[in-house]
Amino acid sequence: MLLGNGEMIVRLALAALLGSVIGLERERLLWAAGLRTHMLVCVGSCLIMMVSAFGFSDVLGTKDVTLDPSRMAAQVVSGIGFLGAGTILLRGEVVKGLTTAASLWAVAAIGLAIGGGLYVPALATTILVVAILAGVKPLEDRWRDRMQTRTLRLTVRRGTMSIDTLHAATGARASRVRQFVVRPGEDPELEEVVVSFVRLSRTSVEAIATTLRAMPDVVGVEDVQS
Repeated sequence: MLLGNGEMIVRLALAALLGSVIGLERERLLWAAGLRTHMLVCVGSCLIMMVSAFGFSDVLGTKDVTLDPSRMAAQVVSGIGFLGAGTILLRGEVVKGLTTAASLWAVAAIGLAIGGGLYVPALATTILVVAILAGVKPLEDRWRDRMQTRTLRLTVRRGTMSIDTLHAATGARASRVRQFVVRPGEDPELEEVVVSFVRLSRTSVEAIATTLRAMPDVVGVEDVQS
């Protein structure tokens, strides 16, 4: 089966359109792999798929010639890794860019699907990828916010802050205390207390800080993350 020029152009244009939809979401977050990169990956994958499936039809059936039309398309899946690797950055102890690398891989798959004439799966995948990138991120950020370790630095009068006093002040959140350290202050009448919490949102930590500030023996409370 041969494709007409019109059909090939439609497939390439559709690949550019669906790639741009995902690229716009990445462009919104100012990632290096944005609109143009995703469009190029999708269009290129679409063309490779069409070449793989239909580009060798004139030699098929020739004696001693055996072709596997899936081999070129398979190389896209592994070859797209070099672009994905270029978007992954290590900033301190945090790895950035994994999601963008995954979106490039997904866009390549969408391009292959369009090149193979699988329009409905390509469109459905585009909708799902955009929903994952844009819709799940707020939930992911909220979860990470709760899992982050948060630290309060207290200045208190000497001998007035113990772990039991802290537990009484934090109430039901006492089980979230991960670290409690008391250090001598610059003023001999004062002590510095460092308290770390895990699996608490910023709002909860701010509420604890407000409670501690209201205690008569607490001179000051500082949120180390702020």
